[in-house]
Order: sequence, then C-alpha cells, then structure tokens
Amino acid sequence: MTSPHDPPPGDDRYTQQGQWSQQQPPYPQPQAQSTPVLSIIGFICAAVALLFIPLLFGIAGIVLGIVGHTRGETLGKWAAIASAITMIAGMVLGYLVLTSMS
Repeated sequence: MTSPHDPPPGDDRYTQQGQWSQQQPPYPQPQAQSTPVLSIIGFICAAVALLFIPLLFGIAGIVLGIVGHTRGETLGKWAAIASAITMIAGMVLGYLVLTSMS
C-alpha cells in the first residue's frame, strides 16, 4: 500500500511543482583544520627558497599559502607573502654569488 504522502507512480508533474519533493539538508561547510598544515609547508618552502632553487620553492610556497588561505588558515596569506619575498631575495643572492665567482 502507499501512504497518502507518496506521489502517484509515474506522474512527474508533482515533483516538478515541488509538492512531493523532499528537501535535503544543506551540505555542511568544511571546517578549518586545527593545524595550518599548508601554511606551515608554505613557510618551509619560503625558507628553502632563500638558498636552493628560489623560483621553484618560491612559487610552491606562494601556491601553498594561497590554497591554505582559501581553506581558512589564518597564516596562509603570510606564508604566500614570505615565499614571494624570499624567492626574490634568493634570486638576488644567487645573482650576487654568481657574479662574485666570475
């Protein structure tokens, strides 16, 4: 038997009008992580970018910082800024070392 709340079988006009549709609960918003993992890795990339392959590690730190910031990590913005600064400083330092060796 069908209950009085069930839509008639094969009749789609009731579901289109919203009379028989069941409302789904809204999806829960993702919670911010308790530990800002992406921001910490971004800061590590910033430190490494100062001495080793500044372009690679600087861009990686910037991306990790931005992704961390969009996920709600408060340090993400600062990790991206620190990575950009140390990337530029690492390239300048590498240039100075190369010119002093010649």
